[in-house]
Amino acid sequence: MPPSPKTLHRIARGLAHTLFVLMLVLATAWAALALWFQLSGALRILAFALLGAACLATLILRFQSRRKAWATFALSAVLVGAWYQTIHPRQDRNWQPEVAHGVTAEVNGPVVTLHNIRNFNWTSETDAVPDWQTLTVNLDQLTGLDMFTSTWGNPDIAHLIVSFGFADGQHIAFSVEIRKEVGESYSTLGGFFRKYELVLIGAQENDVVRVRTNMRHEDVHLFPVALPADKQRDLFLQFVGLGNQLAEKPKFYNTITANCTSTVFLLVRTFQPNLPLDRRIILSGRLPEYIDEMGGLQGNEPMDQRRAEGAITARAQTIGAGQDFSAFIRGDMPATASN
Repeated sequence: MPPSPKTLHRIARGLAHTLFVLMLVLATAWAALALWFQLSGALRILAFALLGAACLATLILRFQSRRKAWATFALSAVLVGAWYQTIHPRQDRNWQPEVAHGVTAEVNGPVVTLHNIRNFNWTSETDAVPDWQTLTVNLDQLTGLDMFTSTWGNPDIAHLIVSFGFADGQHIAFSVEIRKEVGESYSTLGGFFRKYELVLIGAQENDVVRVRTNMRHEDVHLFPVALPADKQRDLFLQFVGLGNQLAEKPKFYNTITANCTSTVFLLVRTFQPNLPLDRRIILSGRLPEYIDEMGGLQGNEPMDQRRAEGAITARAQTIGAGQDFSAFIRGDMPATASN
């Protein structure tokens, strides 16, 4: 026997209440996380109290007057949304020394003058002697493009560094990073809630790669990229263009949509528009496999073999004093006893 209209009405009403409560819980959780990452001290406590009161009032009203409940829910959402839209990226925070400057550039034909190239002398994981340089490169002298991936626990999550080689032996590496303030630490969740600004670091490999291999002891791999010379040039100009854009108008980092990998993916897509989306753009530790499938890596050996050959951490830790780091990790110099 089919259920009566009255029974169907009760079921529909119960489902409506359940969906409303689920929406309220999810919206409250999102707002609570946003408040947690954006506020502190007494202001955070006050905001949580107001949020809790609004949530409780909305829940009570749901069982008294659905219209009033919806009105309260909508008003609360508008107020939280309006507050959230007042949060803008800034340039003038008390930045940690290693992200105090993003790279900028002046382009004059093939000649590019790069400002704020980082070449820190790292003495520990967190301490370094600062050195910001101005360098000039000639894009007609580009000789190659390499990709570094660096993992530190979960092999599916890696930091990406893209490095350009020049005929004079220079290697200019670009690293998209979060711009942490002094005393600030990274939070994956915080990266979804406008917690950090985005910065493009231009650096010498002796800084940005060596700190990962020799100080942080991360698992770093080097993969030569198969990209025609004109596309290498295009990508270099995309990087310096991004650096100039961020200097003029800061942007927020986002854990998914604006991180070290997805930002580079969008740069490549400017001249490779058919490049498909893939979950390995998020699971960046598997990015080399994705790029290889797209025909973007040099070599035809199995990826396991290329990963083994590209593992540079152990070798980097044996470098001797005064040796050229970029040449050494590429095997252009013999390994020596570690200092």
